Amino acid sequence: MTAVGIDAMEIWTGKLELDLPGTFAQAKGEDPEKYTKGLGLVTSSFPDTYEDIVTMGANAAKRLMDRKGLTPDDIGRIDVATESAFDNSKPVSTYIAGCLEQVFDGDFHHANKGERKFACVAGTQSIDDAYNWIKAGRNRGRAALVVATDTALYERGDPGEATQGAGAVAMLITENPSLVELSTEQGYGSADETDFLKPNQQFPSVDGKRSVQVYLARMREALEDFESVAGDTHPDDFAYVPFHTPFPGMVRKAGLFGYRHTLRGTDIEDELTDEIGRQPREEAFDSWEEYEEAIRDYMDSLKRTEMYRDWYARTIEPTLNIARQVGNWYTGSVHVARASALKSAAETGRELAGEHLLVGSYGSGAQAEIHAETVADGWKEEIQALTLDEQLSRRYELSFEEYERVHDVHNHEKETELEEFTQPDGEFVFTGWGRMNERKYDYVE
Repeated sequence: MTAVGIDAMEIWTGKLELDLPGTFAQAKGEDPEKYTKGLGLVTSSFPDTYEDIVTMGANAAKRLMDRKGLTPDDIGRIDVATESAFDNSKPVSTYIAGCLEQVFDGDFHHANKGERKFACVAGTQSIDDAYNWIKAGRNRGRAALVVATDTALYERGDPGEATQGAGAVAMLITENPSLVELSTEQGYGSADETDFLKPNQQFPSVDGKRSVQVYLARMREALEDFESVAGDTHPDDFAYVPFHTPFPGMVRKAGLFGYRHTLRGTDIEDELTDEIGRQPREEAFDSWEEYEEAIRDYMDSLKRTEMYRDWYARTIEPTLNIARQVGNWYTGSVHVARASALKSAAETGRELAGEHLLVGSYGSGAQAEIHAETVADGWKEEIQALTLDEQLSRRYELSFEEYERVHDVHNHEKETELEEFTQPDGEFVFTGWGRMNERKYDYVE
């Protein structure tokens, strides 16, 4: 059976930076550790005045096509995942294709284009669509381009404001991929929820406490569903477990829940019995409430064990390195987590080819998806080609007053004039509006 997966990826981060423990916490009069230790964030990426979801997505896609030596004729479909779209009819993929046609010979008139929406899980759903398209033999030898791009902004003063971010991840989906092969098996957890939504509004309405509960519940369901087709999982089956990362603090909770679930009935549970006892079983309790309380007590003990902390440091922590520096990218978040894990492995000299990742995607509203990935032989070359460190080091650091002004620039309900903070160079930029209120873009040498 032919392997299908992610052949290559590129990342484009917003070109502005906000220091959370320094600039943001100081302006708010808050303890910097609320951000560094609580949320697990240090800096956030923001779009400059000439950046938006189209420019970031198109710039990531151009870099990917340039590096892989691709032409438009090599691409059979372009799918964009975003929850920051500005048009209820025309998909962002058409804008991105139009940008790319400015710099590449040929066109994408033959390519199927679409836009996926299901909060942050839409990026993974777009990969699934491309996977199925290739597996069905409908691609005619062409690859799929998947772009996850978002400006994850909250209304000023919202509790989620500190988790903001902006950036894009472009991924090439092919047969016999160089980066990771996707598993056929998938697991889902889905329910009608109102934890986070944007009913005809730019900035989200969020029930923060409920959102964490729904995230964990849907992830548990997705893992159970995945195991129903892939078999039981073990904590040591996977080199890394990249989760959707709205902020690293939430992944700390997800990692503990996942570890507790996967160690059940394993040698690890046996080894931990003398230290913290066996994991509670529901059938041993008279009520669900008593069982839940026992589970909470067990997890409090579990997270303090050396075995769990070693597993977390080895399997989860490396997936969070980039997120700490860029914030939440919505649809790109879990794909940033994957890149972070692979980048960490390359930097530490770890050999990953043939090893497995367990990827946990999530979108509010709500749906989680769990699937496995096998690291391909060419993974290190692909990851080492990323220029993310250079991009991060070149970001312009905003003062709090500048942050307030640039936030207003990207607020659809305001008209704010502001000079750009950085100079565009070899990239697509937003240039204004056309006669039908469409957004216009040019490539700047």
